[in-house]
This record gives sequence, structure tokens and C-alpha cells, in this order.
Amino acid sequence: MSSAVHKLMQLADAEDRFDHSHADLRDLQAEALDERFQDRRDRIKLLGHRAREAGISEVRHREDAVPLLFPHTAYKSYPESFLIEERWDRLGKWLGTVSPYPISPIDTAGITDIDDWIARLEANGHYVSCSSGTTGKSAMLLAGDMDMEWSRKDTVNVFSWGSGVKPARDRRIMGLAPTASVPKNAAIASAQLAAFGDPDRERYRLPIPPITVGSLTGMMLLRKKIANGTARPEELSDYERTSAERQDALDRAMIDGADALIRYRDEKLYISGMWNALYQLAKIVRDRGYSAEDFHPDNCIYVGGGLKRAQLPPDYQEFVHQTFNIPANRDFQNYSMQELNSGMPKCRQGDRYHVPPWVVPFVLNESGDTLLPHDGGEIEGRAAFFDLSLDGRWGGVITGDKIALDFGPCACGSGGPSIRNDIARYADIKGDDKIGCAGTVDAYVRGLS
Repeated sequence: MSSAVHKLMQLADAEDRFDHSHADLRDLQAEALDERFQDRRDRIKLLGHRAREAGISEVRHREDAVPLLFPHTAYKSYPESFLIEERWDRLGKWLGTVSPYPISPIDTAGITDIDDWIARLEANGHYVSCSSGTTGKSAMLLAGDMDMEWSRKDTVNVFSWGSGVKPARDRRIMGLAPTASVPKNAAIASAQLAAFGDPDRERYRLPIPPITVGSLTGMMLLRKKIANGTARPEELSDYERTSAERQDALDRAMIDGADALIRYRDEKLYISGMWNALYQLAKIVRDRGYSAEDFHPDNCIYVGGGLKRAQLPPDYQEFVHQTFNIPANRDFQNYSMQELNSGMPKCRQGDRYHVPPWVVPFVLNESGDTLLPHDGGEIEGRAAFFDLSLDGRWGGVITGDKIALDFGPCACGSGGPSIRNDIARYADIKGDDKIGCAGTVDAYVRGLS
């Protein structure tokens, strides 16, 4: 690993990792960006194309890196026909356009669905995760063994920093959200269990089948068919039956989850989930006559993901905290996304998400092609990041989020950059999300696949 990248990544275990100011990090981060670029420019086809197109041969300043950032849609640029027609060889070639490591052709004989294909890739050290596809097509994101190991390490570090909970293995883990069964999520869950879970207390999980990549992409394709009127009657019937079965299973799982929370209320709990599910569980528990005074006083909570367009009352967070007796300093929230490999934990005092030194933040204009002035203070615009910890794909991504990035010190005392806790999606603000370079990038990737 190159020297500048190593210097930044080794701060992951440092107690003061969020104290380094933007001014202190600026030159080292620029050096690290160039090291990554020089190492990957000839190994990632899309990166080489972007560099040639922009006439960039080195990264001397942060501005130089902007044309090299990939729009998040780059990982959704696979032709849907590859999924519909089960062209696993073509999907593998598409992945190769965004991977720094050669993806050798795999034996596709006997593959029945995308989950089988992903399992065979994983057996060869290529881990494919999928975004949830909330707003449409799912992103397919490639990672390697080093990325899996980093996710295990980073998730424990950021949770401990943001919640104040030490990895003492003294809590019952309560997994209270249906999450996608993808390699990154599995790595994070196993690391959290090993660090914080009491080995004598079985981890609780909602009794529902895992959400696989196949189920995510299958539903996405069917939604497309319904929208364009090509869905067959039997497909519509299957969709309605499956939707009803899943909703019934989820409803029953919520009851089981509430029963488990009440059953273990005297124990020290580590509660994880997403706001919508946690709010529904809290309502059931309250209806049963239980609230904060019935639960252990040192419970903690890990909330992942946003509302996913769920409609909840303004006080939904307080309602959940006051139901399960979550102290203010045990509320952990994390800003991240499948496109990144590192978390940005929310601090316990400043109501802000802290950016670690090995994640380089950019605030761009709405179209995502120009870096806004970064001279200190707070600046608002489109979020982009370069995650230096990523090994299995290029670390630079332009997101769909609107953020306010602050380079001043936080109320918690940390001197590094932080993000205000009012993150919004451009798709929700504008009704769509158009990144300037997305069209040309997608066309290039599709052309090579």
C-alpha cells in the first residue's frame, strides 16, 4: 500500500482520528488521491476512459479528482436484458469495466438465478453487493477480500466511537430489520456480534427470509414490466400473491419482535434496525403496556439507512428512544452507503456526521461537475466522496445526496470535517436526479459490456 494512503488509513484505530482539520489533511489527501489514481488508471477501464477524456495524468489538487469521480449510476449501467436473459457471462464482462482486478470467466453451467452467479463470484474472491433500488434500478457493487476485512474493522470502530459502547461482549443483539443478504451486510453483522454480543445470549433476528440480491433485482425487473405494460397475467398474479405473503410475514415478524423485546427487557440490549421497523415495534410494545421504565437503563441502538420514504410522525425518534430506554449517549446513527466502504458516525453532541481522514469529501454543484470553493466554514451542495479504503473498485463516487459540509470544529470538540444532520436526496427535492457526466459514463460502460 502506498505511503500517503497508509498514513491516512492507519488512523482508523486512533482515538483522535476525527480531530484532524481539513487544513492538516488537504495535502496528504491530495497525495493519496494521486497514488490511488496512478495505481488504478490502467487497471480500471472506466477510470482510464475518464482520465483520457479530461486530459488528466496526475492529481495535484482536489479539483483534479472531480472528473475522475464516478456517478453512482455507473454501477447501475448494466443492460437489464442481461438479467432478463440470464446472460451471466455478459454481466461478468460488465463488472470487469469497473473492477481493478481481472474477473476470470466462471463456469455458468447450472446457474439458476443471479444469487447462484454471485455465489460463484464470491468463491473466486469477488463479492457483489446490491443497493436496495428504492428509486428504481439496483446498483451492483464489487468488493474484494480486503474490503470485507475493512468493513469488519470499521463498523466496530465507528459504532464504539459514536455510541460510547465498548466492545465488551455483554449485550444481547436484537436484529430488528429486514436487510439485504449481501456480503458487506453479512460482514458487518458478524463483526458487531463478535465485538458486542454476549456469547451466552443468542442473537435475535426477525423471523423472515433474507432479502437476497435475486429477490431485489427480480422485483425491480417486474416493476419495469408493469410500468411498460409487458408483464404477463401470471407474473402479475405471482407479484400480488408474493407481495401479500411478504406483508403477512412481516406483520407476524413485527409481533414476534415485539414479544422478544418484552421478553428480554431486563437484559442489556443492542437494538439494530431502521426507523420504520423500530417505530412499528415501539408502537406494539407501547400497546402492550411497556415503555422506558421497563427496559434496561444502558440499552443502545444502531440505526442504519434513512426513512426509505416511510411516512412517520415528527417525533418518531424520540418515541423509539423513550420506548426502549435508549440514553442520549447510546444512540448511534451512521451516514454511509453501499457505494462506500467506510462509515461516518454521528457524534453524541454536535448532531453532525464526522468524516474520517481516509474518506475525502467533495461538495459539488447540483450537476456534479464542479467543485464548490472549500475555503473553510460550511458549504452546501451535492455530496461526493473518495474512500481510500476501497480496494475492489474505484473509491470515488458522486452521490445523489445534498449535504452541508462544515470544516469548522464541532460542538463535540472534534476538529475534522463534519456533515450537518439534514441530508436530503436530490431525487426527493427535484423529482429527479441528473448528474452531468452520468449519461456519457453509462454509455461507455454499457458499450464495453
